[in-house]
Amino acid sequence: MSDYYEPTIVIDRDSDEPLYKQIAEPIEQAIVSGELPSGARIEDEISMAQRLDVSRPTARRAMQELVNRGLLTRRRGVGTTVTPPQVHRPIELTSLYDDLAREGFTPSTKVLSYEVHEADEDEADLLAIEAGRGVVRIVRLRSADNRPLAVLTNLIPIELAPSWTDLNEHGLYKCFNDAGIHIATAKQVIGARAATAEEGELLSEEVGAPLLTMSRKAYDSAGRVVEYGTHVYRPTLYSFDLTLVARQ
Repeated sequence: MSDYYEPTIVIDRDSDEPLYKQIAEPIEQAIVSGELPSGARIEDEISMAQRLDVSRPTARRAMQELVNRGLLTRRRGVGTTVTPPQVHRPIELTSLYDDLAREGFTPSTKVLSYEVHEADEDEADLLAIEAGRGVVRIVRLRSADNRPLAVLTNLIPIELAPSWTDLNEHGLYKCFNDAGIHIATAKQVIGARAATAEEGELLSEEVGAPLLTMSRKAYDSAGRVVEYGTHVYRPTLYSFDLTLVARQ
């Protein structure tokens, strides 16, 4: 018995529906219905093409359609698997750690680096402090249910920075709240770019794979800059939810 899923697909060569759609749709239905669980392996396109007696480009296009919809994920050395459920994060002033827990995921954090140094001109400008003041640059790997989800980089004035130990156990904003630092407002920018070699290795993505990006500058009620963050996320596991209101 093979260790991958061979979907039951009936090809109707007299139908006007393209062959790749006739292949993709039953797999999509199996994923949506739960018949195909998260992480299940799908047979490769060569095997599929031979089994269904279709061309390899047809099988490849069917699989790519499902990859493009976020239903399947391709990884070198692993093959094609059913994409885990996405984390849908609302655009609110919240912590990713808390958002994951609220969505039913088990969040975990690994602090990759914790660097204390004097702020250069650019860093001082970001934090609205004088150059030469002490700052901490922290890089963390955030996972959900043991799957790598995001690389989080934060620049924080040294007098406000949580400890390495606290950040391994809690989200940054909880650490702030526990220290009596309350975030009041923030400016946030969302974008996308290609993964670097280091990011690809950390997030189990190919070099050059598209990543979601978010930068955020957070302020307390007195208008003091508390932190500046630049984060990257796996788009197959993560998305932002926005509510738009018509201007009156």
